[in-house]
Amino acid sequence: MKHLRILNYVDEVARAGSIRKAAGRLHVTASAVNRRIADLEDELGTALFDRRPRGVRLTAAGEVFVHYLRGQNGEVERMKSQIEDLKGLRRGTVRIACSQALALDFLPRQIAEFRKTHPLVSFDLQVVDHEWAMAALAAYEVDLVIVFRPPFLATFQPLMTLEQQLVVVMAKDHPLATRRVLRLSDCAAYPVALPSRAIGGRQLLDEVSARTGLTFKIAAEANSFEMLRGLVIHAGLISFQISIGTLPVGNKLGVIAREIDGRDVPRSNLVLGRLRGRTLPIATAVFAEKLTRHLEAMRADTILPPLERRPLRK
Repeated sequence: MKHLRILNYVDEVARAGSIRKAAGRLHVTASAVNRRIADLEDELGTALFDRRPRGVRLTAAGEVFVHYLRGQNGEVERMKSQIEDLKGLRRGTVRIACSQALALDFLPRQIAEFRKTHPLVSFDLQVVDHEWAMAALAAYEVDLVIVFRPPFLATFQPLMTLEQQLVVVMAKDHPLATRRVLRLSDCAAYPVALPSRAIGGRQLLDEVSARTGLTFKIAAEANSFEMLRGLVIHAGLISFQISIGTLPVGNKLGVIAREIDGRDVPRSNLVLGRLRGRTLPIATAVFAEKLTRHLEAMRADTILPPLERRPLRK
């Protein structure tokens, strides 16, 4: 790192009291040391050393500069150590809480890709509703959350948001499967399996119901998306999911997804975030950066395959 080398030159010359002696200790030529220091003095607009026939002595500005430099030396070394950790990323544990919609496909895929290059990094995962996720973050039980419609937390720092729409999931032979876009009133005519009221998608539906007076024929409620998918497959019920929770390979399970008319249900955000001001462990910081890049790519991708080709993902 060129600028760190120059700062090291200044410190060594100050200790030696001689450019020639410092150059010998640094295993470089005296002219190279002198040239680098002169460049730095030009940049600062003041001399750091008085050049004398028998060596050099710090000027008043030089004293201030070297005092600051030595005070920062520990921080520089710690920074360099952290960068080395980033390069090697030998070990570490990523603690993350996520919504159920991410648990079957999205997050496992991201972890699998990450571990190809960082095989010694482990993951501590909590699949919970958004309120539990934020409580775990506030209690320092996890370092990252990625949840749909997170509740307010004053110390929360979003890293990335991805707009999501609610979709209808059903068996491929359901009567509504022949339509590409559905109104909620269409869904209200059939028995439904709804997520529990603690889940963001259900809360969004409840808000719409309260505003419009629309009611559903609720045949089942569950806090498990695996259970909801089973009810869709085996009981012929319809359910609801955010679009990131729909699998490209879901047709193998006989489950498909259909869009809901935008006039009926507003979009809302999936949010990746951390606590503001908290220094993340190295492995977690690198994984968060990976997730951020992936979500940014998804947001930028405006050409998506039709939802009916991307069935239920948990």
